[in-house]
Amino acid sequence: MSPWISAVIAYLIGSVSFAVVVSRLYRLPDPRQYGSGNPGATNVLRSGRKSAAVLTLFGDSFKGWLAVYGATHWFGDGTDVTLALAALAAILGHLYPLFHGFKGGKGVATALGVLLGLNWILALGTLTTWITIAVFFRYSSLAALVSAAFAAFFALILYNPAHPYVWAVAAVAALLVWRHRGNIANLVAGKERRLGDKSA
Repeated sequence: MSPWISAVIAYLIGSVSFAVVVSRLYRLPDPRQYGSGNPGATNVLRSGRKSAAVLTLFGDSFKGWLAVYGATHWFGDGTDVTLALAALAAILGHLYPLFHGFKGGKGVATALGVLLGLNWILALGTLTTWITIAVFFRYSSLAALVSAAFAAFFALILYNPAHPYVWAVAAVAALLVWRHRGNIANLVAGKERRLGDKSA
């Protein structure tokens, strides 16, 4: 199957917003209508339902992994280029979901999933970075930004610079930073919400 067809399928998988789906199942407010307005696990956590946030985190991570795994075994040829395109497409699906008016989340959990699909060592190193920053500073956005930078660094350590995974991870990292530009401004201004803060 063409790598581009695989990428389209991966995009559609990524377009399922688990923050919205889980919130509907729990009969919670639409996560796009409170807190940061971001349909992601961190914002769902502000609803006060930790189990809903956990399911959102798992679902968004799982779809990222599924997109890459599927391109390996089901709807792709399993080549490095195909997997790299599937990983990037899944992230784009989450950021700009076809099923939710192209208004998606910031891609952190989905990025973890695609990294796991590409290389579990890469995913583990990035997750460890996120946890470390989140525990010490309690800012999900700061943890995401630092982890994105380190993910690209880890990819360079694991692969040569011309490898498809390197440019794919670098592109994912750049997208995550772009989507967090508002959070960057809030961090600088001291207005960023901390992990565990409930919506007003």
